[in-house]
Parts: sequence; C-alpha cells; structure tokens
Amino acid sequence: MSQDQCIAVIVAAGAGRRMGGPVSKQYMELKGKPVLAYSIEPFQNSSRITGIVLVVSAGQEDYVQLHIVNRYGFSKVRKICAGGAERYDSVYRGLKAAGPCDYIFIHDGVRPFVTEEIIERGYLVAQEYGSAICGMPSKDTVKIADASGIVEETPQRSRVWTVQTPQIFRYGEIMKAYEELQGFDRTGITDDAMVLETMGGTNIRMFTGSYSNIKLTTPEDMDLAEFMIDRRRGRD
Repeated sequence: MSQDQCIAVIVAAGAGRRMGGPVSKQYMELKGKPVLAYSIEPFQNSSRITGIVLVVSAGQEDYVQLHIVNRYGFSKVRKICAGGAERYDSVYRGLKAAGPCDYIFIHDGVRPFVTEEIIERGYLVAQEYGSAICGMPSKDTVKIADASGIVEETPQRSRVWTVQTPQIFRYGEIMKAYEELQGFDRTGITDDAMVLETMGGTNIRMFTGSYSNIKLTTPEDMDLAEFMIDRRRGRD
C-alpha cells in the first residue's frame, strides 16, 4: 500500500505587530535559531510528511530560501509562495501551491514547539474522521461577554478547548471549502476549521496537542519560549 501524500502548509506571512521590533516574529532568533526553523523542523523529520509548502510575506521568498531552507537543510520544502492580506488568503495560496494530495497539515510558522508525536496523532485522527484540529482542554473557566464586557454565558469548561495547529484535512474537502469561501463574507474567520464549519463541513474532530505547543505573539511569549528551550536542552 502506497503512503498517503501529506503536505504541510506552514503559514509565516504575518507582520507580528503585537511583538514589536524591526524583525518579523517568525525570523526572530530563539537561542541562535529562527522561530520559523523550529516550526519547520518536526515536519521535516516526520516520516508522515512528504512535502512542505512555506507561505511568507511577498518579497521574502529569497530570504527564506537562503537563510532558512538552505541553511538548515529542509529538503522537504517544495515551494515558497507569497501570502495575502489576511491569514485565510495566505492559506488559500498555500493550498493551491501544495497541489492535489491526500492530507494537508496547516500550521502556524510561529508555533515552534509542535512535535512529531503531535503530527502523527493528528494524522491518525484525520484518517478516521476526515479532519483533525489540534488543541487542548481549557484549564480556565471561560466567559462569553458582549461588546461592553457584560457576561452573557459561561460555557461548561469540560467542553471548551483552546485551539492550536496543526489542523489537518483531506485536501479535496478543505480546498473546496476555501474555494467556496471566496464568494462569502470572511469577517471573523480566524482558523481553518472555521472555513470548513462556515461552508458546512462535518466531522471536525479535536485531538490533544500539548500545553507547550504555544503560539509566539508577544515579547512575554518569547521569554517563555527561551525558558522552554533551556528546560528541554537540560533534559537531553
């Protein structure tokens, strides 16, 4: 039996305004290595992943090829393409660049602590249900409030997940949903599962990632990431 074609689309086209500083957060160095390189590495090393597409800001393709792909020997990177104005635009371009395959793994370029184990767990869930959304059960009670801050609802914590990436889909299903989305109002679309939900997709299944699988958004996140790398190296 031939191996499924599993392509990772790693989205690294964000400007990172909340991080501040002159360098986009995906290129900032953590202990001597760019954030984006950490995010790519587990997909490069995973026996499940057959190819990688990087989506970066327009004009940064050559920089990423030279300073990330070539420097760290990421041989599975098939294409580097320019992203769009919003994240869903960038993902759509990445999907088109990936071309037909069996499964797509969509991952944030600033989520550097994904692991090969998470990738494999997600694949097995996607194989069974058609999609697999990485996340973790919420540790905190969550309140739903209106625009003025008045609490409207407190959902049961046992049913609340904080969403991570990768998010894994059958290629045909997520591509069809993204193509249909182009004719709709995309306001409020914040992750790829929402695209499938909005377009009537079913069997969107959560699977457990890791509380360590954080997204780097603020300077405080960078401090935490450095601590996590030091702790990981101390165990090696």
